[in-house]
Amino acid sequence: MTDATNLDGAVTLITGAGRGIGQGIAEVLSERGAVIALSDLDADRAVVAADAIKVNGGNAFPFGGDTTIQESMDGLAAAVVEEFGRIDILVCNAGVIGAPGYQDRVDHTEEDWDATFGVNVKGFVHTANAVAPHMQERNAGRVINIASHGGRKPRGAKAVLGNVQAPYSVSKAAVIQWTHLLAIELAPNNITVNAVCPGTLWTPMWEAIAENRKTADPELAEFSGREVFEQSIRDRMPMGREQTPRDIGKAVAFLASDDASEITGQALNVNGGAVMN
Repeated sequence: MTDATNLDGAVTLITGAGRGIGQGIAEVLSERGAVIALSDLDADRAVVAADAIKVNGGNAFPFGGDTTIQESMDGLAAAVVEEFGRIDILVCNAGVIGAPGYQDRVDHTEEDWDATFGVNVKGFVHTANAVAPHMQERNAGRVINIASHGGRKPRGAKAVLGNVQAPYSVSKAAVIQWTHLLAIELAPNNITVNAVCPGTLWTPMWEAIAENRKTADPELAEFSGREVFEQSIRDRMPMGREQTPRDIGKAVAFLASDDASEITGQALNVNGGAVMN
């Protein structure tokens, strides 16, 4: 690895990379020369995403994997190491907003807490547990956790209307703390650990958020999901525009590069100024 525009040959494992933010990260890092091990709970979706990268001249290889199961992540890491000989960059991205059907509820349930912490927190821990020993053996590596600006301080009742999302926000705050702790643990092995906190992106996840907001606020009932999204941009974004999966990919590329070799334990907001801390 050299600078953020050149990740030539860096073997990169990305979880939840079959669509949305994960797919955007995979595309950007592939364009900058990384070899992408693209993992998703939906193995078929991983195949489609990998094929799309290959069509554009990149090197991407699909893998399955369930981040909520340590043995599954152990098997994934072993398969990637067997295929490529190493893992240079790990991007923990797989995440959920809540349990199935959350978009139709106003109040959070026990299932929402279990789902968000099972995937968004324990899933990241399981993945790091599987990959970190390989990086420690080589005394090198980059770990980037995808958190959220929702894991920062609350922004007022209007901004977080629909408290079914409370477990998600708390889980993403936990990801930021996990990033700090893991950075301290792995620093002696020349491994940096950072987080990226995306803002507001039109992805399948945000489509569900829009439906949840319509459920929680009768004033939004007649609006389309996209209109709810665009209103959120107008209300929150000083820069007045949405973020894209590729914006997140560019931040990941920087943190994965040698340009960021002295940056560890940090959480970088990529959110158009919606949250400033």
